Amino acid sequence: MPETPSRTYETAFLTLPKAAEYLGVSPNTLYVWRHRRQGPPSFRMGRRVMYRISALNDWVSQQEQADSRSNTALNPLNRKVTRRAARDLR
Repeated sequence: MPETPSRTYETAFLTLPKAAEYLGVSPNTLYVWRHRRQGPPSFRMGRRVMYRISALNDWVSQQEQADSRSNTALNPLNRKVTRRAARDLR
C-alpha cells in the first residue's frame, strides 16, 4: 500500500490567549489593546476573537519602526544640530 505523506498544517489564525502567548504579553493586555483599538488587528470568527499570524508579525514590525531605539532615523541623538538665529536667543 502506498504511504501517504504526512501533512503538517500551519495554523494561520490564533485565538486571543494564543496570540497573547505569541506576542509575550498577558491575555488581559491584548484584550485591553483590542478594546482601545491600539493593538494588532483582530476579528471575530463566530464567538472567538482571532488574530492572523501574518498581521501579528506586521504589527510587531510597525512597532519596531515606530520606536526610536530600533529605528535610527527617529533617534533624536542622530538629528543634525541646527543653530539658532540671534533673534531666537533673546
